[in-house]
Amino acid sequence: MGTVGLNFGSATSGQGFDVAQAVTQIQASEQAIETPWQNQLTALKAQDTVFSSLGTDLSSLTTSLQSLTSFDGVLSAKQGSSSDTNIVSLTSAAATAQAGSHTITVSQLAQTSSDVSTVITNSNDTLSGTLTIQGHTFNVDSADNDTSIASLSAAINSAGIGVSSSVITDSSGSRLSIVSGTSGAAGQLTISSSLSGVSSGAITFQTGQTGQDANLTVDGVSITSPSNTVSGAIAGVTFQLLASSSTPTPVQVQITNDTTAVGSALSSFVSAYNAVVKDVNTQEGNDSTGKPEPLYGSPTIATIQSDLTTALFSGTASGSISNITQLGLTVNNDGTLALNSDTLDSVLNSNYSDVTGFLQNAGSFGQTLSSALSSVGTQAPNGAIYLAQQQNATEEASLNLDITNENGTLATQKTTLTNELNTANQILQSIPSQLNEVNQIYSAFTGYNTVPGG
Repeated sequence: MGTVGLNFGSATSGQGFDVAQAVTQIQASEQAIETPWQNQLTALKAQDTVFSSLGTDLSSLTTSLQSLTSFDGVLSAKQGSSSDTNIVSLTSAAATAQAGSHTITVSQLAQTSSDVSTVITNSNDTLSGTLTIQGHTFNVDSADNDTSIASLSAAINSAGIGVSSSVITDSSGSRLSIVSGTSGAAGQLTISSSLSGVSSGAITFQTGQTGQDANLTVDGVSITSPSNTVSGAIAGVTFQLLASSSTPTPVQVQITNDTTAVGSALSSFVSAYNAVVKDVNTQEGNDSTGKPEPLYGSPTIATIQSDLTTALFSGTASGSISNITQLGLTVNNDGTLALNSDTLDSVLNSNYSDVTGFLQNAGSFGQTLSSALSSVGTQAPNGAIYLAQQQNATEEASLNLDITNENGTLATQKTTLTNELNTANQILQSIPSQLNEVNQIYSAFTGYNTVPGG
């Protein structure tokens, strides 16, 4: 503990000294012990900030790469077109679809069976009799409370027999419409009626539309479909039939790989990769004040830089594709990537399956880079950044404990010193009155007045 000078003037002045200031001076050297700990904590927290930012960018890079390396990712995406959208409209092309051209002709559209009753002039007319639909008989009488056209329609809908019913009303009156719930020939309605109305007379039903399947050919093969939405005729493709004719016009349906989406995904990968490289490059120099960056010389930064650079030029070939330059990727002097879209478009149009293999096959470039990202990122338990963050957390906990303990010691010492110095200060401040008492005693014994002017 260093020497502390107490400024209290003459010992007999009664002035005393500033206790709080004295305690602060005494403890200054003790508090200085914490300075290197605090500096180390500040440095570690600055590293944590960089690790967090770098981990986020590595995670974004991993996500962008996964869209290219996943079997159900962007490389599996398909798009399609129809040469005549008035006849055939393409609905979707799934990942299972194969690129290619198909010819479709439509000679008959599918229809859903429907029947409609004769006119009931009064919608409130009381009905009676029976109505049989698909083998299910409705007894219409007052006991069942379904003697109006509206109540009968409601009863049909609630019966759950695979049909729907509605009341159609115009200037001539109301009709009961019944539509099959199954499209195509299999949904053909079978209806018999002995219904009659008090004011309408006998109520019969006539066919509104016959249930029929669609007839079409796909690449010369004749097929039928109960619906105008056709799935399975072309693997992975769903299309809609919109028109037919007795002399069908061939429609060309083209299924292609979605090269535009692949180009966009690879561009996103390049941007994400470059963000990581720039993070790493920044840590290799000084900040704006001339001080080294928080991770300058860090082995973690060196590991990330080495592993990613190595992975760029690793991976087994896939057919004609053996390196990233064939995908239009080049490495700049600072380690960032650049993408030539023309080169990428060319290789996607000529060697799409090889590009897919180069990114997705076991041991490929894409899988090698994915492994490298896992080894340097924030993944537990072995990611480089994860391990560095864990080490920092351990050191920070130890430093914080040392600081807490030291602060506790200083707090106890401060209390003791304050008490002791307060006592000493009180003694110093009481000296003049004690001297005065001595003088008075001396005067009483000697008769000599020691008080000036006495």
